[in-house]
Amino acid sequence: MTDRITLATYNIHKGLSPLNRKLVIHEVRDRLHALDADIVLLQEVQGSHIGLKAKFADWPDLPQHEHIAEGRYHDIVYGLNADHHHGHHGNAILSAYPVVNWTNRNVSHHRFERRGHLMARIDIPGWPVPLTCVCVHLGLFQRSRAMQIERLAEFLDDSAPDGSPLIVAGDFNDWRAKKSGVSKTLFERLGLEEAFEATHGKPARTFPAIMPMLTLDRIYVRGLDVHEARRLHGDIEGSRWRGMSDHAGLSVTVSRKSR
Repeated sequence: MTDRITLATYNIHKGLSPLNRKLVIHEVRDRLHALDADIVLLQEVQGSHIGLKAKFADWPDLPQHEHIAEGRYHDIVYGLNADHHHGHHGNAILSAYPVVNWTNRNVSHHRFERRGHLMARIDIPGWPVPLTCVCVHLGLFQRSRAMQIERLAEFLDDSAPDGSPLIVAGDFNDWRAKKSGVSKTLFERLGLEEAFEATHGKPARTFPAIMPMLTLDRIYVRGLDVHEARRLHGDIEGSRWRGMSDHAGLSVTVSRKSR
């Protein structure tokens, strides 16, 4: 029986430092293992890249999501979103618990930004129904985000029954905080609340990581009690996370909602 679980979300910037000068995927792996979250949702995961592998001598032999998971997470799903002649990248979900099923939905708004919603149902010991987790990375333009959130709501209307435990997390590229149409749609359509708003009164500032000002990264929950919501940069050994991505990561500790 598992009461509380911890979930983290992190845009890893393809395993490179913010200015792309240094390979930091090994440090990312070490810090995420030290965090020891039960489930990790990752964005900008480099599945392969011929040029970068040639440039960096210590480029891992495994795809980045498998490299990070090795030794800690036995269930891994990868949603390939952008495929090109150098390689491919996308989102990933790493879980210490069994993934029952998963899917990656293409929600690209135009050909210059390839985006997908990666969903996994995860069997948490002692929970009567699986936990549905969706890893998102929305577009840079407001019209793209509006379409992608509408597609997400339609998708989850059909695939995640009302009241079932649900987490939607990732890089929303949305800086408007309390005026966010993203939050409004997710609340009204799916009953989701943003974990940092619920616990701290406002979303966490996560971008740029060196001096976070914008609330681009979010964790939305439904059917769960939030016991703790933390920003990895600045709140948990902040100096050790600094310089590993242009985004700060987030984590929450949750349990099934008490009746």
